[in-house]
Amino acid sequence: MDPAQEPPYPVSVVPLLVVMGVTGSGKTTVGVALGRRLRVPFADADDFHSETSIAKMSAGIPLDDDDRLPWLRAIGAWLAEHAATGGVVSCSALKRGYRDVLRHAAPSASFVHLDGDIEVVRRRVAGRPGHFMPASLVASQFETLEPLQPDEHGIVLDLDRPVEELVEAYLAATPPHPARSRPAPPAGPGPGPGTPADPGE
Repeated sequence: MDPAQEPPYPVSVVPLLVVMGVTGSGKTTVGVALGRRLRVPFADADDFHSETSIAKMSAGIPLDDDDRLPWLRAIGAWLAEHAATGGVVSCSALKRGYRDVLRHAAPSASFVHLDGDIEVVRRRVAGRPGHFMPASLVASQFETLEPLQPDEHGIVLDLDRPVEELVEAYLAATPPHPARSRPAPPAGPGPGPGTPADPGE
């Protein structure tokens, strides 16, 4: 989207962010880092899942839209509660329709999509212990993913970059008053020095 154009959705003067992407993209690690840097609360969307949904995912069964709707509404309610003061939430938000549910609750929310190669994500998910999302669901997540569309307020960042670089890329791309999206700086040839995103999301 041309940064000179008016954003298609209302934009908050405080950061209200959804860090989105497939499982293993580093949403929680990056979301926590952004929350600390922006000095706003952070919430992990995994904490909004019902016990039934967690049991399905643990068994390798993808959730359907009926499973996701109450989860998305709960996340949207959290965003709405923090619209005036700012907040960051990690949420897969893989489909446009899911993001529309969040925007309906919190129109000023914008999205930070951590995108990258499926093999990088497979290795991350396979290497993490004790998480309810098995590596077998990685392919289904990529099949479900609908990237941000031109009229959606947000930016895309390379998930294989170190966390510090991702935070700086977001800050460089988005002026604080108001928090408008601009294209992120191009990624370098590979991760530089620093801490890579935690494979635990």
